[in-house]
Amino acid sequence: MILLDIRDVTAFADYFVICSANNSRQIQAIADTIDEELGKQGAKVLHREGVAETGWVLLDFGDVIVHIFGAKEREYYRLERLWNEAKTVVYLQ
Repeated sequence: MILLDIRDVTAFADYFVICSANNSRQIQAIADTIDEELGKQGAKVLHREGVAETGWVLLDFGDVIVHIFGAKEREYYRLERLWNEAKTVVYLQ
């Protein structure tokens, strides 16, 4: 999991959360749990894109955008590399 501060790079969001899962069930479970837990804090998903079976689900909370990838898709898209000018706030392996 990585948390990127993208405020100095773009204006459409403040942070990207990028994480990966081993299979589509885990992707779905992570997406549902994030949605549920942030909902308890008053955050609402403005846009949800993708389905777990495609290997990429995006949850847009406005200032925070969460990307949940399958391992192959995360390696293929390499968002950390694409947004390499962003500041890494948290990195967990």
